[in-house]
Amino acid sequence: MQNLKILVVDDEKRLADELFEFLEENDFQAYVAYKPSQGFEILKTQQIDIVILDLKLPEMTGLEMLRHLKKDYADTDVIMVSGHGDMEAVIQSIRLGAFDFLQKPFRPFDIKTSIERTGRYHQLNQEYHKLQRSYSLISKELQQAINANIVGQSQAIKDILEMAETAAQHDEANVLILGESGTGKELIARMIHHHSSRTGQIFHAVNCSAIPRELFESEFFGHKKGAFTGALESKKGYFQIADGGTLFLDEIGDLPFELQAKLLRVIEDNTVNVIGSDTPLRVDVRVIAATNQNLPQKVKEGKFRADLYYRLNTVVIKTPPLRERQEDIPVLVEYFVRFFAEKMNKPAPAIRQHTMERLIHYSFPGNIRELRNMLERAMIFSKGGNLEITYPDNELNGTDSHSDRPKTFDLQIIEKETILAALKETDYNQVKAAILLNISRQALERRIKKHQIVL
Repeated sequence: MQNLKILVVDDEKRLADELFEFLEENDFQAYVAYKPSQGFEILKTQQIDIVILDLKLPEMTGLEMLRHLKKDYADTDVIMVSGHGDMEAVIQSIRLGAFDFLQKPFRPFDIKTSIERTGRYHQLNQEYHKLQRSYSLISKELQQAINANIVGQSQAIKDILEMAETAAQHDEANVLILGESGTGKELIARMIHHHSSRTGQIFHAVNCSAIPRELFESEFFGHKKGAFTGALESKKGYFQIADGGTLFLDEIGDLPFELQAKLLRVIEDNTVNVIGSDTPLRVDVRVIAATNQNLPQKVKEGKFRADLYYRLNTVVIKTPPLRERQEDIPVLVEYFVRFFAEKMNKPAPAIRQHTMERLIHYSFPGNIRELRNMLERAMIFSKGGNLEITYPDNELNGTDSHSDRPKTFDLQIIEKETILAALKETDYNQVKAAILLNISRQALERRIKKHQIVL
């Protein structure tokens, strides 16, 4: 709250200066103007959150300035102040968009309370607009990414597109997407949402492995103000945020066993129990879950609830690794080269047949994400001519990357080797390695500990 930028506009210099000092003493970023023209000059250079605006001003009235503010600076909230006790002016200012109104003389407590109230509204309003921008509709760039990552000529891709289209038409059915990291599971989830009747509503993605156990209920179901120590404000949970839209639960296999029953109850009943409230809240949410783990095996081992698994897998879509659909690699390579050439304002380099053949026979443990990063790196250093690809050390020597060592199907060995390759690729930067592996930083740390990898 103390990070708020507040502009005081008042022609009474003594009062304006006192208010300016009061705001600075309370750690707000304060600005002062003695007439509207000065205020507008400040607004041009500073992103002001709240304007404390006097009703009686030179050059124009406070109401006239309020009209300009709401027209040109719609995200700025306004507190009107007046010493005239004009109820008509109060009503008119509220109609024009002022959030609060104070009458002079006011106590420091009054102005601080008004700022806190207005600040909370401002923050919630900003978060709402951010969510709308982030989740409501798929951006053009994301749509391009969807087309690039899931469109191909292989039968596997045709089957996925058909399954996704069918799932989109039945927007009350839960979907479970299975596949290795980097195969485009979230993009498929977004495609399903985008082609369903929920397309105009929010698509909210949650990484289940990144939620601390002690915050699970608060994050997923929300809480009321004062429900527990530290609950200074009411907060919506993920199910409330995604109400009417789609909730994407990534890395569902990492959800602790003891929390799975709580998630199951909400999915079955379509109601959430907000912490601190006695009234269950109805929600309308379509759940799409994804994991790179073998959930049936985890069910057999007692590490994942069978009832939750069967509730989630109404429709199951399996994303194949890139090495199993080699015929799609040339299409993806050509797309990404054109994409990055346009983005970097460079001519698209030629792709030699030898280069394409090496890419087709490379194993791509990081799947499409690795291919994309590899081509982006190549385009960054491209100076025209032919495309030059740099492969991870000891991964490719002109033939199949696994031809010089025994083939293994041991998932533990494959997982450890993939993590080591990602760490090496990113100079052992765990944040970047986690992004490359499409898992959270916390999930990577757990796997490093599990495999006893020494950094």
